[in-house]
Amino acid sequence: MTDCRYRFDRFVLDPAERLLLDDGRPVDLSPRYLDALILMVGEAGSLVTKDRFHDEVWRGIPVTDEALTQCIRALRRSLGDDAARPRFIATAPKHGYRFIAPVDRIAADARAPTVAAPDPARPAWRTTMLLFGAGVLGAGAAGIVGGLLYGIAAGGRAAGTGIGGASTIIVMLWLTLAVALMGGAGVSAGIAVAMRWVSPGWRILGGALGGLLVGGLVNLVGLDAFDLLLGRSPAGITGAPEGLLLGAGVGAGAFAAARWRGSLVRATALAGLIGAAAAVAVILLGGRLMGGSLDLLARSFPDSRLAFARLFGPAGLSGGAGYVTAALEGLLFAACLNGAMQLAERRLAPAARQQPTAF
Repeated sequence: MTDCRYRFDRFVLDPAERLLLDDGRPVDLSPRYLDALILMVGEAGSLVTKDRFHDEVWRGIPVTDEALTQCIRALRRSLGDDAARPRFIATAPKHGYRFIAPVDRIAADARAPTVAAPDPARPAWRTTMLLFGAGVLGAGAAGIVGGLLYGIAAGGRAAGTGIGGASTIIVMLWLTLAVALMGGAGVSAGIAVAMRWVSPGWRILGGALGGLLVGGLVNLVGLDAFDLLLGRSPAGITGAPEGLLLGAGVGAGAFAAARWRGSLVRATALAGLIGAAAAVAVILLGGRLMGGSLDLLARSFPDSRLAFARLFGPAGLSGGAGYVTAALEGLLFAACLNGAMQLAERRLAPAARQQPTAF
């Protein structure tokens, strides 16, 4: 069973080297859980009974059925499998389990260098920080583009009041960049921690939690700042619910992009489209993103020089234009953040790009 490697879906299982690779990246499994996977994959399509697991994986050590259940649950989590709709491991109730995914066997003489075991010189925390930093940089790039666009949109009215259009663009640029960096920090942290410390399949939850925390913090600080400086604050600016939904969308984009076999550009575009859909969902549920919050501020403070009516009509960003701008915000934010993280992830596993085409 250890004289060949096995390929299924995006995974490569190497019993001799005791490695499970997910798109070239080592998957962290306990030795006993890896033994269970090797046993099932080696007999793909056939039922592996509970007695065989106890004899060949636990080697006669007395354990309860719950230990085997927990093992299968952990394997499914690592493979991104679902017990209700299994793609890899199917349950034969009261009897055992069957590996149901198509498996390609690669003979020992076809071996070629793949990805080595995790490099001790790059511990998990360092990889997490590299992925986090890449995501923040990507979010910052989205903030710069968005700030320029919103600055140009608001600059027309500012110029008419004697305030230079360039000054307006600079102010909007810094404001949008700051919000994007804070949002990117939260979402990137959640996704990076989920990828390196929990399971790659938890990217959605990680992004949602990161967006929730940062969205709530930004809302709280923003409202306090308005109260302090102006004596009142507008209700309804972007907050925790919007952060939760958009963060989940970015995480879903990361999850989908990681499983995309095509180019980095297409994976990034896919992530952006999912982010755009999440942003539209925010508007449908009555929330606001950056553009909507800016428009709300302009309406709450009529003497301000910020307004979008000149560009979008009397409705500003409260009408159909709100959906368009939100979709563009979500697309830009998710694509830039995920594209940067995907690029960093691929750079962290350079050997994976050198795998032979037979895989």
